[in-house]
Amino acid sequence: MRVLILQHIKIEDPGFIKDLMIKDGVELTTIELDEGENIPTDLSKFDAMFCMGGPMDTWMEKEHPWLVDEKKAIKEFVVNLKKPYLGFCLGCQLLGEVTGGKVVKSKNPEIGMLNINFSENKKNDLLFSKFPDKITSLQWHSYEVQDLEKNKNITLIASSPETKYQIFKYKEHAYGIQFHIEVKKTTVGEWGCVPEYKSALEKQLGDGALDRFDKDSQKHMPSMNEYSKILYENFKKLVQ
Repeated sequence: MRVLILQHIKIEDPGFIKDLMIKDGVELTTIELDEGENIPTDLSKFDAMFCMGGPMDTWMEKEHPWLVDEKKAIKEFVVNLKKPYLGFCLGCQLLGEVTGGKVVKSKNPEIGMLNINFSENKKNDLLFSKFPDKITSLQWHSYEVQDLEKNKNITLIASSPETKYQIFKYKEHAYGIQFHIEVKKTTVGEWGCVPEYKSALEKQLGDGALDRFDKDSQKHMPSMNEYSKILYENFKKLVQ
């Protein structure tokens, strides 16, 4: 299996799922867009695409001009080539934008260990059918996708009280996941070193929030890792 990973900051990679892929001997090609690396021109040689989170937003094309090419590549891979795609946080929002939705500032940011509720559509979904009806996972976002209901190829799979499209899929092969199920033990501490992330965290949860957030995430780490295993094993079936 050959997987193309689009990253927007080095510390935000596929995390626990990356560890699983390395263990399986998956061939990984990582493109660090924020460092000027270019997306391969021939996307057909890849079996799947992962698109990760980052401190920038989808509309910041002047500050980050590579976003233009990234959106084109995602659209080619997902819409034209119809290949498997997993997008987390920013990667979720990019998928939403290229499939006809819009990314807007959330009424209230979602930062912390928060609940996600699955819809009835989960029951027949290849990736998420074995998930419980409610999970707790790490969230760290201030923007979200809206207006995807205009695309008849979009299926809503999970929501939260603040964000309708916590998980959605385009047709049967491309998924946007707004939260961070892919995290591992070191994630919160590493992300807390990013000024944009730390600022948003403290604005939402107050001084000393990083330490509290880290401790809370560790309590839920075993369940998040288990969900990542289920997600990854089912994603392999989608790729095959």
